[in-house]
Amino acid sequence: MTTPASPSLPPTGSLLWGSKKRRLTLLALAVAALALLALSFGGIGKNLVYYWGPTELEAAGDKAIGATIRLGGLVADGSIRRGAGASGVEFDVVDRSGGLTHVKCSGVPPQMFRERIGVVVEGTLTRAGYFEGHRLMVSHGNEYRAPSEGEKAAIDDLMRSVREGDGRIGGPAAAPPAAAQKP
Repeated sequence: MTTPASPSLPPTGSLLWGSKKRRLTLLALAVAALALLALSFGGIGKNLVYYWGPTELEAAGDKAIGATIRLGGLVADGSIRRGAGASGVEFDVVDRSGGLTHVKCSGVPPQMFRERIGVVVEGTLTRAGYFEGHRLMVSHGNEYRAPSEGEKAAIDDLMRSVREGDGRIGGPAAAPPAAAQKP
């Protein structure tokens, strides 16, 4: 009578490191994990954008010079000076603590830009002491108000001029009449 052969177990550690394919897979996973960690933590400081008010900006001193910052606050009364043409604007931003920062922005300001409106300006503080804005955003209320009866007529006129083209280039009124077109 023959006895069944006892199953032989592989040597210790060979299940994990036994084949060349497994070793390469584990090595590739380890390299990928290290690369992900290096990318995550290595370059994160360069991509941070701080959100400060004029008071915090002033308190930061030289640390704020050259850093990318989002400056938030209100446009000060009487401080808006528009540049030549449609682009370029200078104004002061104030906060509740009484801090004030002079801002120079290139580019076209948003239509809602005015005094006493909340703004967020992304840019950098210069050594000359003013904030050089690259991106200007205004904050406004998010509540919709339906037009009153007097405003309704103005909206109807606007919509009619849009539908009819009002004789402007590219509008329906600018197209030649159907009878004048040759087949």
